[in-house]
Parts: sequence; C-alpha cells; structure tokens
Amino acid sequence: MTDRPWTRYYAAGTQPDLPPLAESSLAGFARAHARIHGPRPAFSTVLPGGQCGTLTYAQLDAWSDAFAVFLREDLGLQAGDRVAVQLPNCLAYPVAAFGVFKAGLVLVNTNPLYTPAETAYQLKDSGARALVVLDLFADKLGEAMAGSAVEQVVTASLTLGFPALSGALVRFVMQYVQRRIPACRVPHVDFGRALARGRESTAQVLAPAGRGVEDYARDLSPSSLACLQYTGGTTGVSKGAMLSHGNLLSNVEQAYLFCRHRIVPEQEVVLAPLPLYHVFAFTVNLLTFYRTGAHSILVPSPRPPSNLRAAFRRFDITWMTGVNTLYAALLNEPWFQADPPRSLKVAIAGGAALLGAVAERWRLLLGEAATEGYGLSEASPVVCFNPLGQGRVGCIGVPLPGTDVRLLREDHSVAGPGEAGELCVRGPQVMQGYWKRPAETAEVLQDGWLRTGDVAVMDADGFLRIVDRIKDVVVVSGFKVFPNEVEDCLSKLVGVRLAAVVGAPHGDHGEQVVAFVVAEPGAHLSEASVREHCHQSLTNYKVPRRVFFRDDLPKSNIGKILRKDLRAEAARLVAGA
Repeated sequence: MTDRPWTRYYAAGTQPDLPPLAESSLAGFARAHARIHGPRPAFSTVLPGGQCGTLTYAQLDAWSDAFAVFLREDLGLQAGDRVAVQLPNCLAYPVAAFGVFKAGLVLVNTNPLYTPAETAYQLKDSGARALVVLDLFADKLGEAMAGSAVEQVVTASLTLGFPALSGALVRFVMQYVQRRIPACRVPHVDFGRALARGRESTAQVLAPAGRGVEDYARDLSPSSLACLQYTGGTTGVSKGAMLSHGNLLSNVEQAYLFCRHRIVPEQEVVLAPLPLYHVFAFTVNLLTFYRTGAHSILVPSPRPPSNLRAAFRRFDITWMTGVNTLYAALLNEPWFQADPPRSLKVAIAGGAALLGAVAERWRLLLGEAATEGYGLSEASPVVCFNPLGQGRVGCIGVPLPGTDVRLLREDHSVAGPGEAGELCVRGPQVMQGYWKRPAETAEVLQDGWLRTGDVAVMDADGFLRIVDRIKDVVVVSGFKVFPNEVEDCLSKLVGVRLAAVVGAPHGDHGEQVVAFVVAEPGAHLSEASVREHCHQSLTNYKVPRRVFFRDDLPKSNIGKILRKDLRAEAARLVAGA
C-alpha cells in the first residue's frame, strides 16, 4: 500500500509521516518529561485492600538517577550490559526501567511468574549480568540463576514508595501472617539500599570527579539497543526482539499523535492492570502516557478482577488498557455492573482479538465500546489502532502515522482490498532483529518488511481486520477455517462465558474444528445446542465437530487464551474418543 487511504482518519494536523524525534534515547526522554511534569503524580501502586503508594515525576527522576548510578558504580556494569527486570506492576518497575536506560544499559523484561527453568533460559540467552526481582519470588533464584551470567541480584518489595506506616504494616502481614516472603538464599541487595548506595556514589564518586548521571547515556543514539523483549514470535522458541531507543520512542510518538485529540495533558488518570513487562503495557502505559504527564495507576495483578475494585474506587480513571478476557470478566462482576466508572473515556483492547459480543456489552454499560488495536513485540508493539470515536467493531483499526502495511498472498503477491493475506509491516517501530538469531531474523525481516504471521483483510478505507494467526488456521478438507470467526459466533450464544477454537487431526480430512467452552453458572448448554447455534451462522465445515466444556481455559500472563495448549489437549481427546 502506498496511497495510505487510512490517513483521512488521523487527527487534525497529524501528518502521514513521523516527525523527527525530540530525544535520541529513552534516558533523555525520561529526564525531559520528568522536568516538565515534576510535582505531578506519575505512578501509584494500589493493592486490593486499598493501600497505595505514589511517586511524582520529580521523585521518579531522582530515584531512577540513583539506581542508574548504583548499577554503574556499585555493580560495575558497563554500557550495553543487560539487566533483567522481573517485577509485577509496582513502583520499583518504572524506577528500575528508567534507571537501566539512564545507565546506558539494556533492559530485559522478564515475567515474574516464570518457572525457574523459564527464567534460567531467558537469563542465559540474554546474557544478563544483573537481576531485579520481587522479594516474593526470591526462593526461585538459586535454580533460575544456575549457569547464567548474573552476578548481582536486587530484591524489591511491592510496598516500595508506600508511606512508612502502611508499607510496614503490609510487609508485616505478608511476611509473618501470610508467610509469602521467603528467605533469599543468594547474595542480594535490597532495592531501598541500592538507591541509598546510588546517592552515596553520586556524592562521593561522581561529584568530586565533575561527572553526572547524564554521562552514562551520552553515547546513546536512536539505533542503540534499549530492550530485549522476549516473544514466541512467528516461529520457534522464545526469542529476544531487539528494540532500539528509536524503535520505542517512535512508537510512543506514533501512539501519541494518533490519540492526542482525546488526551488532556497532565489530566489523565490511566489504569494499568496489564503487566508492564509485557510490551503492550510497557509502551502504552509506562512510556506513552508518561509523555503526556498522566497519572498511571498500577495494579500488581488483575486476577481476580475484583483486584481492580480498589483502584476504580480511589481514582477517577479516564483511560485503561486491557485484553478481551479482562473486559469480559469485569462485565461479569456485580460491583462493576452496579457502579461502572463514569469518568472512563477510553478503554484500549490489545493482546488478543476483542470479541464483538464483549465490545457491545461494554458499550451498553459504559456508553462507548472498548477500542481495539493491534501490535506485536517485533513492532514495539503498536501497528494499528481504531480512530477514537470512529472505531469499527471487529477491526484493529488503521496503521499509525509513519507505518506502511501490505498483505501478501501465499505466492507473495500483494492482496487487494477485501482479500486475505499475511500482514506485513514497515515503519520506524520495527525491531532490529532477534537477539543472536540471524536465521530467524531473516525469516521475518525481508526487504525492510516485518512478516507478522497474522492473516488480515483490508477494506477500501484502510481499516484492517485480523482473520487469524497463520499457525492457528484450521484446514478442513482443504478449506480454511479461522478460529476467531467461530469464537465470535460462540460468544453470541446465551450462556457462553468464554470459548476457544482449535484444530485437531482428522484422518483424510486433515483437521477438524474443536471448541472449548466455559459456560455461565446455571446455563444449560450441551454439545448439540452449541453445534446447532453455530449451524445458524456458519457453513457446515466451520461448525465445531466436537465441543468440550471446561471450568476455565489456559491463559497467558496477560489473559490471552493459549491455543497451543488447547491444540494438544484436543488432539489427545479426539484420539482417545
């Protein structure tokens, strides 16, 4: 696509191409906006019991400066070294992340819910020399660090930045009543002590030598590596997407320009229930709203959804991010139904397809449908977004400023309007490649285009609709069945709370469609009633041949249904039938 028909949906004054970046690195970005918004609250952590801690922009700037000095002077890390940050949403996360950038180091986002084996793989693959981890998971460190290059560990608490009394009380309950804080049996430094040592080194090492924190990042440029964002990608095992400072800063500016007509500087209160270590929340919540002077509300875990209740009660939330399963879960919460947040202007959905039935229920309750976008780790991540106020249900929107897309048929020719093809992306947000994996990089980066592995359709206006993942498409007797279409049909059946569709082997027919369904309490659903409902809307080969009922479905850390796990289960069930 070269004519970019979608640009007509950009906010007034927004150009099709991205203007030059204001800062050359995330270190400069963090410092510049801290100085603009200094006394305003930047981040707050809210626990389910209502306890809350807050850092202003100025405090975050000072704390992240101290952490940067600690990393360089006390730990002896050198420019370009990797630091793994394994934290949920808490105030330690933005301090650590910005500190890593200011120190001229590379952030390795790591899921705190990983098993020791999963953590060990990521630490070894990235070559991380330091690890910042939540104290609740300290008992996993010995096994996770074995064979890695990690030399130093910093342990952080959920209550870092809380008022002294409430923080001490929460820690007392967690440690001595709930016994949730295990002993850390590897050499480590407490996060608070790390900050104190950083301040001491600033006064005793940097100042006498006429140096400052800014010196660490002086040589950073937009092409410098900023982050390793691990992803399953389009093929193979987990790989580190190499995101540069320019990649991330470009995506922040793209998202901001696209949404700025609905953003009031220094006035937005943004709920962040999705983990900041996930690339969606990392770019949107941590970085983009930081650029606007917003107050971001961090929820350590959105499960169960009642964990969000304290944040909604305490703050007048104006924006939030989430995934389909989270929005569906909130809609089923009696407290949310009885008192929906009237201050909420925009709810952003990403990470997985937003089902039409969920979008419509959200619109009926809150007055405006959740707004769907699309991205992937390899694109920092945002590629497309629905124009606010002009969105189309079932679409992922239009490409962001500075982004080109094209759809490729199986023969690599370009598909036309209304024709399905693999979505390919070109823009300043596209990664540099996969860490230490040139062969896999060459598979997905071709002639400046990123092959996403997603099948999409574009209409004449430039709106895109994801049909499905290439690897998730079910082939029945040569006919392609897109699980998203069948799942959307299932979601419209009264009594269905959640549904997922996968393929299972079926002899000479190739595959058969298999559905997993979670029913509402008290619903009287059967395999026959589900199949009959599907027959009313779908052609015969798309109708699930088998329907299995479950109490829940396997999900990723952000609530994305894990079809790969269900494919394996479906194959076992069908083979044993």
